[in-house]
Amino acid sequence: MTTDFRSDLDLPPPAAETDVLWFLPTHGDGRYLGSDIGARHVTLGYLSQVARAADELGYYGVLLPTGRSCEDSWVIASAMVPLTQRLRFLVAVRPGLTEPAFAARMAATLDRLSNGRLLINVVAGGDPLELKGDGCFWNHDERYEATGEFLTIWRRLLSGEADVTFKGKHLAIEGGKLLYPPVQSPYPPLYFGGSSEAGHKAAAEHIDVYLTWGEPPEAVARKIANAKAVAAAHGRTFSFGIRLHVIVRETSAEAWKAADDLISHVDEEAIATAQKAFSRFDSVGQRRMAELHGGRRDKLEVSPNLWAGVGLVRGGAGTALVGNPDEVAERMKEYMALGIDRFILSGYPHLEECYRFAELVFPKLPLKRTTGNDLGPARNAGPFGEVIANVVAPSHRKAVSAG
Repeated sequence: MTTDFRSDLDLPPPAAETDVLWFLPTHGDGRYLGSDIGARHVTLGYLSQVARAADELGYYGVLLPTGRSCEDSWVIASAMVPLTQRLRFLVAVRPGLTEPAFAARMAATLDRLSNGRLLINVVAGGDPLELKGDGCFWNHDERYEATGEFLTIWRRLLSGEADVTFKGKHLAIEGGKLLYPPVQSPYPPLYFGGSSEAGHKAAAEHIDVYLTWGEPPEAVARKIANAKAVAAAHGRTFSFGIRLHVIVRETSAEAWKAADDLISHVDEEAIATAQKAFSRFDSVGQRRMAELHGGRRDKLEVSPNLWAGVGLVRGGAGTALVGNPDEVAERMKEYMALGIDRFILSGYPHLEECYRFAELVFPKLPLKRTTGNDLGPARNAGPFGEVIANVVAPSHRKAVSAG
């Protein structure tokens, strides 16, 4: 990794260990983007397969997406809680779509029922057309102002204040109180991604984990440095995470073929339709994603092993790490060197790629050995394979032969 750009940036210390989260595809799944060929129904049964796999394999948690194209993240998380043991659920709150007091009660309830396995993803939104359809008419900067007010109220309620009164520009509450507290103190951790100045300000005042989408390392480093500086001006710090897709195979050639196959049914009309829709977004992060490829198939590897093909037709996170296990692990360690200590990953189809990534890449990463909140150790090691001749596990045999 080249480190020239690091010298002029005030970055957090490199992360020695990392957590890895997976993704529940509540807006659809399949083998090919932009096609119904090999598509899968979003059912309780299928989502439970993915959640159970992530739980068994030792992922720290799962992200549940939000928006009108998704099944409701709170309902899905509630259904997954009794089917899993250690898995955490990164669930969205949407300022402007729900009141902070109601959202606080929902969070406290789900945190108690899951025994402290709730994480909160704060989503301000980036598509004005979708937001108006949901009854939210704030402009870009107003949404982030309202997000700050929302979190001021939400945090005070969940922290146990007995009489929460607040009057802001967009939101107000009088005599608010939460009767039943969450398990996690003072409240479930807050995750948030915002690339604009307004987004950085909202993060600096309230957030525990600042998220970025998968851009080339230098761009990520500059975003992290900016966010860190704004947080420091507010007397706060936070940790950093990154949202990426992954396409990992045993060889690099197989991985790049899988990337090509993933978009093999995407035609130019589909790309034009998607890019036109994304152009109306006022999200700075979405604009940065689109600029990586410009809607062109011949500009998709935007950094070593970082492929922007997903973003041709998918909004939000549009880049994937593509390569063999060593290459993917090395790219992740490069992001860790920038201070990123958690990865939120996904891959198509999500059930198979969940297993594949754990089996091929987990052993090559310095994964955190505990999950916190007294929930016991996260295994984060994948299966050891079938015992040989009823005598020895393959991993044990390898260790003995190596000695």
